[in-house]
Amino acid sequence: MAELAAAPANGDALVQLRGVRKVFNPGTDIATEVLHGIDLTLRRGEFCAVMGPSGSGKSTLLNIVGLLDRPSSGTLAIAGEESTLLDDRALTRLRGHTIGFVFQYHHLITAFTALENVMMPMLGAAGFPNAAMYARAEALVDSVGLSPWRDKLAGNLSGGQQQRVAVARALAMQPALLLADEPTGNLDSKSADAVFDLLRRVNQEQGTAILFVTHNPALAARCERQIQVIDGMVSG
Repeated sequence: MAELAAAPANGDALVQLRGVRKVFNPGTDIATEVLHGIDLTLRRGEFCAVMGPSGSGKSTLLNIVGLLDRPSSGTLAIAGEESTLLDDRALTRLRGHTIGFVFQYHHLITAFTALENVMMPMLGAAGFPNAAMYARAEALVDSVGLSPWRDKLAGNLSGGQQQRVAVARALAMQPALLLADEPTGNLDSKSADAVFDLLRRVNQEQGTAILFVTHNPALAARCERQIQVIDGMVSG
């Protein structure tokens, strides 16, 4: 498999949450506060597991860090930019160039090839394909060990292969942060280990910081840091 770029030095803060609260249906009699004043810092190059029972606030936290939702109060800085001060267009720009996403369900376009799926974020940013995109996509497909399958339709790949394509796609824009929401949840143990090992290699060789949401304590133990989300509060 192709080597990824060398990791940058770890140390400075990439994500900083201060006093972040999230209230759904504010101002109504069914208002529900899901996050209760979260303080959290993730440094560049960290590999961090996020654990907690269903309904604890993990997905809400990830959506806020991923700039898919806004906090009700508090501050969130991503790569030095205070996101709570940005309008929707600026948020989209920051998200597209700083954050990659890998979900439990790969969300590939099954009628497209592996290579075409990996190209999609770059195509969305530029509006038209070019040689540099193809070269980057080919290198990413190679880096996840799928060169022999790059021209196969995504719908004809195995679950583990599809998730590796999803990881390659998430890296297309060279994000500083990768949010992985139960990426091994639908895989057998062998495929889950392979996807985890890939994420770990990306973290070590490319220096991508990773928030890895999982219910698997064995995988969480292999991360350098573990965060527990319980009843809308964070520890770790």
